[in-house]
Amino acid sequence: MNPGLPLPKYHQIYLVLREQLAEGRFAAGVPGEMHLMKDFGVARVTVRRALEQLVLDGLIARAPGRGTVALTPPSSRATRPSRSAGTPPKQRAQLTGLLENIVNMGLRTSVKVLQCEVLPASSAAARHLDIAAGTPVQKAVRVRSTREGPLSHITTHVPQSFAGGFGRRELAKKPILMLLEESGIEIGRAVQNISAKLADAAVA
Repeated sequence: MNPGLPLPKYHQIYLVLREQLAEGRFAAGVPGEMHLMKDFGVARVTVRRALEQLVLDGLIARAPGRGTVALTPPSSRATRPSRSAGTPPKQRAQLTGLLENIVNMGLRTSVKVLQCEVLPASSAAARHLDIAAGTPVQKAVRVRSTREGPLSHITTHVPQSFAGGFGRRELAKKPILMLLEESGIEIGRAVQNISAKLADAAVA
């Protein structure tokens, strides 16, 4: 357990167990609550909450007297189609993995919005968004901070047709993934690319 992470204990346990399930470590059965309590050094209610989330995700099944078993996650989770903004809203999906981490991080940090305006999409932004260059997009620049200080400098480009329901004020209060869902966009998956670069004067 890492007390320095901006995540509750149950969620840290959930992430560890989810990774171990993906690695196939629990083919013979998932350890019981008492075993997990001892391994992670937490209370039973914390372990139960982590297991409940895994049940909701369809990764494990629990039955009294039979223990906990690993399940094969439905393939539809990875290929769930997006719905248009005009489609009636469905029950909110359970965000998992990278998406859930992004949302949780956003809920436990503060944000200062440096820029929020509608501009023509640059060629690079258009390529990543699969739209035509020059299409109007909302460009937002934010600094996210923890109690210890600034954590990240974020620039997002969202097609104006998707970002009409939120602006500077909303971006300072909620993670952008939540704002997109509230605008009627169902988030099915996320791809994150990580690299390193020298900070320019503005970022520094």
